Amino acid sequence: MKTKLETPYYLIDEKKLLHNLKKILWLKKKTGVKVLLALKCFSTWSVFNLIREYLDGTTSSSLYETRLGYEKFGKETHAYCVGYKLEEIKEIKKYAKTIIFNSVSQLKKFYNEVKDLEIGLRINPKVSYSQYDLADPARRFSRLGVVDKNAIKEGLNLIDGVMFHFNCENDNFENFSKNLDYIAENYEFVLSKVDWVSLGGGIYFTKKEYPLKEFAKKLLWFSKKFKVQIYLEPGEAVITECGELVCQVVDIVHNEIDIAIVDASTEAHMLDILIYRTPAKLKTSPEGKYKYMIAGRSCLAGDVFGIYNFDKKLKVGDIIRIQDAAGYTMVKKNWFNGLQMPSIVVKRLNGQIEVVRKFSYEDFLYNLS
Repeated sequence: MKTKLETPYYLIDEKKLLHNLKKILWLKKKTGVKVLLALKCFSTWSVFNLIREYLDGTTSSSLYETRLGYEKFGKETHAYCVGYKLEEIKEIKKYAKTIIFNSVSQLKKFYNEVKDLEIGLRINPKVSYSQYDLADPARRFSRLGVVDKNAIKEGLNLIDGVMFHFNCENDNFENFSKNLDYIAENYEFVLSKVDWVSLGGGIYFTKKEYPLKEFAKKLLWFSKKFKVQIYLEPGEAVITECGELVCQVVDIVHNEIDIAIVDASTEAHMLDILIYRTPAKLKTSPEGKYKYMIAGRSCLAGDVFGIYNFDKKLKVGDIIRIQDAAGYTMVKKNWFNGLQMPSIVVKRLNGQIEVVRKFSYEDFLYNLS
């Protein structure tokens, strides 16, 4: 007998996750690239046992993520941060195999502390792909990576590798290829002297219809040309389409349009929807004659998932499944309004449903002070 799950909850489907992981494994075998999970996107370690079989390790953006990768994932642990503190550097050394600096000033400042690790430097090539200025790594005045080539040359003898993280949700292979050509042409003075190159994340190479074979050829060309080990640091590409936010309608009101209020919130549970002003993905009927705004139950006036058409009228108690809800959701969830935090549920490969985390008032209480 199936146990009814209390909404809201995040549901991760391991079979769908495995679909992405098999594509990654194919790419690794064809090209020799190493692939690291970007914990800034997805840190739900209850499925790390599966991901670990296919990926080479984790990459992080902070001390805590570095420690999480080391303790819960194992394998290679890479550390990166826009700005380190000395006490963090001393702690990170316990966990990281590789540390990447965002500036030459921090590289020089902390070199003696980390010289026994693999050391990298992030470079800003001033080319990028992003549909959002907010997330564009090469936007005007970007602080992400070193722009000055003379400064890069100053730090060359201190590093083993470099990172070019220049993509954000890039499903356009032609754009990626063109930008990689640009990097190859303009940074030969670096690429010819390092052992490895990270191309960062933000490349949607597991997306349906993405030209994976052409992508593999391009990576192979680059690695052979410069005799470097390539690293990719995907987040969304690992977990795309494997998660849902499952919620239920708690009320229906009308103000020019029918509004279905659900027991979840964009602000608290899917913050990126609010930040980037994009509608949530729902499997609905575009031609359906019943139109509803799906809205959250926080006090924020703009707490809206989107407007959708349905074949049938919605009613209180109906389940709403918000698609593609694994990346940048659980890592950003918060206690705004003190709303009930969604549980984390995993559908294992054998079909078993496992509630791996429930949140209570005590979690809310001690999140504060």
